[in-house]
Amino acid sequence: MKINLAHLRERSTSGGWINFAVFDAKSSSSDSGNGALLAQLTAKARQSGLKVDQSALAYNSSGQIRFYGTKTLVNYLSRSGLPVWTHTIDV
Repeated sequence: MKINLAHLRERSTSGGWINFAVFDAKSSSSDSGNGALLAQLTAKARQSGLKVDQSALAYNSSGQIRFYGTKTLVNYLSRSGLPVWTHTIDV
């Protein structure tokens, strides 16, 4: 199965850079399932050569985009919105 992924680099509030990945995926189970899925997808992205400091899942729930993942990244995405998909990975 192919998963859409956005891999982006943004300046952090401390002045450095943060590389992050947002995956178009959601676990069919609970938040603990989302945690396991996020860990699996993050590891897969790193194995394929992408630098990932923070990561999150993005999914549609009741007609709204929801984010699950690193708290600071989720807060950023909640303000800026869903990024454009830049890659796909096979899982």
